[in-house]
Amino acid sequence: MAERLLVRALKGGKNTKIVTLNGKKITKMPSTLEKLPGLKTLDLQNNRIPKVCPEISTLTQLTSLNLGNNLLEEVPEEMKYLTSLKKLHLFGNRIHRFASGACDGLQNLILLSLNNNQLTWIPPEVSRLKSLTYLSINHNWLASIPRELCFLKNLSELQLNYNQLICIPEEIKFLKNLQKLFLVRNNIEVLPEGFCDLINLRSLDIAGNVIQIFPSGFQNLKLREFYCEENPLLMKQPVHAVKQEGVWRLQEITSRFIMNQLAEKNLFLMQAVEWYPQVRNIISQGRKCAICGKSFLAVWLECVEFVPPSKNWKISRNLQLVPLRILICSYKCFNQRGPNIFGIAQVESRRKSLSSLVGKPAAGTLGTFCRPQGSRSHEDSDLQFGRDLETPRPAIAYQD
Repeated sequence: MAERLLVRALKGGKNTKIVTLNGKKITKMPSTLEKLPGLKTLDLQNNRIPKVCPEISTLTQLTSLNLGNNLLEEVPEEMKYLTSLKKLHLFGNRIHRFASGACDGLQNLILLSLNNNQLTWIPPEVSRLKSLTYLSINHNWLASIPRELCFLKNLSELQLNYNQLICIPEEIKFLKNLQKLFLVRNNIEVLPEGFCDLINLRSLDIAGNVIQIFPSGFQNLKLREFYCEENPLLMKQPVHAVKQEGVWRLQEITSRFIMNQLAEKNLFLMQAVEWYPQVRNIISQGRKCAICGKSFLAVWLECVEFVPPSKNWKISRNLQLVPLRILICSYKCFNQRGPNIFGIAQVESRRKSLSSLVGKPAAGTLGTFCRPQGSRSHEDSDLQFGRDLETPRPAIAYQD
């Protein structure tokens, strides 16, 4: 059957535009395809092809190639010769790498599907896919996203469901045209602050990760759909906790002074800092307090503010409040916060009763916190305030 279909296509010569050989148990890509220079669409899915033939490089007018559900082990190098290609389907293979140069000639590629493969990484060369609009790499083994992927300015839909992602690069903020983002069933712990710059994002699905809190400004996204079920989001269930004031390092004290003086346009420091690139690098990492607006470096009070989800969002049924991450520079500012801001502490399970902490707090020693979904009861835990970058990620939040 496959032979007859191919012979019929070959009779058409350069006038043949479409060849479909789905599910024909083909074990080798036909080299005679080189005799079809006018071919636009080639569909070879559901076969047993382990690699592409070199002759495919002659199909420079090909716009759609489907090699889904075959036995390929890499994104072939020959793809770089298909300069007119717009759609490339490579789902359901055994692909675990990109061949060197595979992305070089695919400047016109709009759609790339790599679902159900064995990829553990994406090469930086993916940034060469300048026209890419739709990228789907569901059900792979990706542990990270290269920052270069975030420079695909035309990308409007990105699907990375069912991988092993732990974090999202801060550079995701450069995907200004991104409209749909799917990150279901990964191991993502936190969304970067730049996430809130995705002004065209309309659909977001992060269900089944380990996210507790969202970056400040998240509530301003113009989403139409937002799904976050099966994440251990912080909940507004206040109980008492101990606050432990830390001693600031000299670098923190000095950095705060310099950053705040620069903010006040101190000419002497503005000129002096130009001679010290290491200092510029350090203070470039500074952040601003949500209460007083002054800068700090590595020591802060990590807090949470609960806001209702936008009425315009289609959301998970159980989402009543969205926990937003708020950073405060000191206990002085913490004591001036609004009534809906809670400090964040961590839980250390030692099976030790906190009955002495429950009740009216003594001045400067006790507060209340909010437990995340699924956390241990505070009666069985010790509480310690998360103070700086070296403190393990906090699990619960408190308020005076």
